[in-house]
Amino acid sequence: MLASLYKVQAVGSNTQITPRLRVEVLEDVTCMSEVWQLRSARFRKDGASDRDQWDARCRHVLIRAQESGALAGYFRMSLIDGPNALAQSYAAQRYDLGSLANSTKPMIEVGRFCINPESRRNPDVLRLVWAEITRTVDQHGVGLLFGCASFSGTDPAAHAAAFAQLRAYRPPSRWRIGKGAGHTVPLEVAAGRAVPSATALPPLLRSYLAMGGWVSDHLVVDDDLGTLHVFAGLEVRGVPDARAQALRRLVG
Repeated sequence: MLASLYKVQAVGSNTQITPRLRVEVLEDVTCMSEVWQLRSARFRKDGASDRDQWDARCRHVLIRAQESGALAGYFRMSLIDGPNALAQSYAAQRYDLGSLANSTKPMIEVGRFCINPESRRNPDVLRLVWAEITRTVDQHGVGLLFGCASFSGTDPAAHAAAFAQLRAYRPPSRWRIGKGAGHTVPLEVAAGRAVPSATALPPLLRSYLAMGGWVSDHLVVDDDLGTLHVFAGLEVRGVPDARAQALRRLVG
């Protein structure tokens, strides 16, 4: 059922899904005005353009409506192969990623995931995100996915139920994430006495956790973006076989 409904086929630099959505992959950051507009609406409450130095280092994945071409969703990813690339990653500016330097396989940093509000209820958007990630994982022999999961605002109390849910998803000791620069808040403090709620989590983060992912034991308060970040990781070999097979059926 999954394969027949959401079959994905690679066509040059594009991936297409029939009949409603398609994926467009960009590496030229001069053609991203609509992406920056969508990102600004999600990550920049002050209306500033959400462009940064990492854009030039990333592959940009746009999910569009098949017929109209309207932008339904977006994320960017960067292949991390070695300690030097890891040190230059977006997450490394906010966390101590020394434990990840022990990885013997390439990694992918996934970031800036956002969905157009008009497409928020369309589950195919997230399916396509994972189809493209899976294709890249298999192409490069990736062993670990990671990124910063964002929560709007800088008050942890506003997301206490989500942080209470995250307390159950601590990393293995070999992947423990240390504190980096900036203002941090322990996850236990952010959760307080709130009742855990999985529905309070961002959709991409829920997917990570459902496949065996984990999070850092602290939040980073990003005053520039006006958001809270939690580091999220997913070891590819830990993804359940049934889920991995379903994702590869999406890729085709």
